[in-house]
Amino acid sequence: MAHIHASKTKPDYDVIVVGSGAAGGQTAYTLAMEGVKVLMLEAGRNYDPATETPMFNTPEQAPLRAMSTPDKPFGYYDATIDGGWEMPDEPYTNASSEPGREFKWWRSRMLGGRTNHWGRIALRNGPYDFKPYSRDGLGFDWPISYEDVAPYYDKVELLIGVYGTNENLENTPNSPDGILLRPPKARAAELLTHRAGRQLGIPVVPVHRAVLSERLDSRGIPARLHPNNPRAAAILTDEMSRRAACFWATPCNRGCSIKANYQSTTVHLPPALATGNLDIITDAMVASLLTDQTGKARGVTFIDKKTGRDHQIKARVVVLAASAMESVRVLLNSRTAQHRDGVGNSSGLLGKYIMDSVGAKLGGRVPMLENLPPHNEEGAGDGAHIYSPWWLYKEQLAGKLDFPRGYHIETAGSRRMPNVGSFGNLERLSGVGYGRRLKDEARRYYGSSVAYSGRGEMIPNDDCFTELDPTVKDRWGIPVLRFHWKWSEYEHRQAAHMQRTFAEIITTMGGTPGSLDATGREAIAEGGRIIHEVGGAIMGADRKKSVTNRHSQCWDAPNVYVTDGASFCSNSDKNPTLTIMALAWRAADHMIAEMKKGNL
Repeated sequence: MAHIHASKTKPDYDVIVVGSGAAGGQTAYTLAMEGVKVLMLEAGRNYDPATETPMFNTPEQAPLRAMSTPDKPFGYYDATIDGGWEMPDEPYTNASSEPGREFKWWRSRMLGGRTNHWGRIALRNGPYDFKPYSRDGLGFDWPISYEDVAPYYDKVELLIGVYGTNENLENTPNSPDGILLRPPKARAAELLTHRAGRQLGIPVVPVHRAVLSERLDSRGIPARLHPNNPRAAAILTDEMSRRAACFWATPCNRGCSIKANYQSTTVHLPPALATGNLDIITDAMVASLLTDQTGKARGVTFIDKKTGRDHQIKARVVVLAASAMESVRVLLNSRTAQHRDGVGNSSGLLGKYIMDSVGAKLGGRVPMLENLPPHNEEGAGDGAHIYSPWWLYKEQLAGKLDFPRGYHIETAGSRRMPNVGSFGNLERLSGVGYGRRLKDEARRYYGSSVAYSGRGEMIPNDDCFTELDPTVKDRWGIPVLRFHWKWSEYEHRQAAHMQRTFAEIITTMGGTPGSLDATGREAIAEGGRIIHEVGGAIMGADRKKSVTNRHSQCWDAPNVYVTDGASFCSNSDKNPTLTIMALAWRAADHMIAEMKKGNL
């Protein structure tokens, strides 16, 4: 089994997995390694980081010096081949064009999805994050606890490789000994941030990131992950030995030809394919689920994007892992006599309570970072070495803050790979417009700027949901999503707190912050801009108040699982990817057990 054409599928499979990113890759890996016959359907094209990553190219070698364009918003070298917030063949709509009411939906149309270009910050949800309603009476509790997910966090971290440290901080879980890899050293701006944080009472610690700072134990880890499956362990040993440690040369968002960072295309899919239990079809746009007279799924319909032909594929189980909003779209488009409003929508909550991370940023100039001697500070794939976990839980619980949920802080600065944007406002800063003096001023100011970004928790609200647009369809005739969005005052106040905190850090470093937004209304990023959207098929203990159960199964069709972020019923300040993978592994284990019992 391997990459196949849409016309070469088998009569039926055990499981169809829609999507190939963090959720789809993890689900397919877990199933295939245990002998389950899986077909993966990916709406984008095939992609191989080993041959397509421009590892050593510098920005001046790219068109427009690698600056962003509408179809390449993160720059020419970004690994996203097809996709973005705007895609000509795949529109979506917003119910309102008012400022702050629009949602921006990012799609990655390539094998491996967003795992090819993400920031790779891999944080565990803490105990509070699974029971937020019990803590402050807002939002929803999950029907599972941290203890239910912790063993799967362990497994995912062992498999993908995560650097970082255990700091014993509140609601910031430690990993068991022997799992985390050593963190890289802090860079100049990060060291200054750490010093400022000490003065302000803000923790600054090594961040957890899915990048190999050292080679993985390719013999010990597979045996731990597959103790009763020697064939799976042997396959994983072979594939894991092909991953090299990062040599700090190339931004991770380009992809990684040496497999030093986590991408589904280099970590999940190669061993799954090596089992012989996985078929993959790319350029396969899934339109809807096929269901039988009892309402259970019997397969999917999809369109071959290259030929335009419709196909139907059968399976015992269907897994939607296409990214939260795309999975919701498939469910909404699956309208039958048994599911008149879409599969999983008997509660009326399909598409409801969508969320994104609260995002705001502020930068400034720090004189202490001027005129540094030349040195290489690109670091681990040009990404973060440190961050600040939320530190005001007790104050929040005591009602001392005017917003109920927290945020973490991500730091940017130091001498990273330069591009045109590295010298923004140089003429204003230096007062020099050309010649030798301008070059000297560029050397002076290069690396002297810092920037802080907050990633905070949003409270789910009734104004944030998605539905099918009544008239607009995509190129393949599939109805598109229409979004409704509105930040609440909680999020505006949180963004304002971010602004004040970032300004205080920069000032404490001896720097000058940029203009801050005291209200948070201007600083807060548009919904969807942080690309952490979750919800829409929330899990719960009561089928009347949720779409999926504690195992990510649709209440209305138990052989349909949703293993991406759609099942999240809250969106903590922790980036969601690690939790998506942990829940996907947990759901796949449940599928295997239920298939063995004959329940699926």
